[in-house]
Amino acid sequence: MKSRPGPVPRRARAISLARVGVSLSSASPGFTLLELAVVIFIMGLMLSITMPYLGGFRQAELRSQARRLAGRATYMFDEAAGHKLVMRLIFDLDNNGYAAAQLDPYALQPVFAPDKSVSERPVMMPAAIRIRDVTIEGIGTVNRGTVWTNFYPEGYVDATVVHLDDQSGDVMTLEISPLTGQVAIIAGDVMPSGMPR
Repeated sequence: MKSRPGPVPRRARAISLARVGVSLSSASPGFTLLELAVVIFIMGLMLSITMPYLGGFRQAELRSQARRLAGRATYMFDEAAGHKLVMRLIFDLDNNGYAAAQLDPYALQPVFAPDKSVSERPVMMPAAIRIRDVTIEGIGTVNRGTVWTNFYPEGYVDATVVHLDDQSGDVMTLEISPLTGQVAIIAGDVMPSGMPR
């Protein structure tokens, strides 16, 4: 049976290191100034490469919400013309959201009622995105309270411009064409000619 060697005393280890030419102070772990400089340089390089993409992620949420609102408006235009209803897109600027309502113009007592379909639930914007203002032809620009745009069964809609912005000040403009119902999404703060401010 072999015996295991026991722990080497600290003094004996120091003597053996001294014979090899290594002092205890130089054997301590740590980084040199050159190693730290290289690590800092690499971190700075990686940060400078990724910074432009971080802005893109921030703007991606703004673009996503603009596309979502544009899809809702296009859907409502098609529903109004296809089912001979008056659809209303209601913007709640104080609560930063929007919802849909519908009216059957041929009912005995026509009244706007919330749209109960699954895809038409009220939408609340994320905290980082807000509906800055809504401009509707004949009404003007509204930035507080509630305002709506109507989609008519004859195939037209109130001319509407919506501005969405984020916390960094980036703006997306949505313009709903009154004759075709097409929604143009434009980067930046744009007001088409002919629309009142």
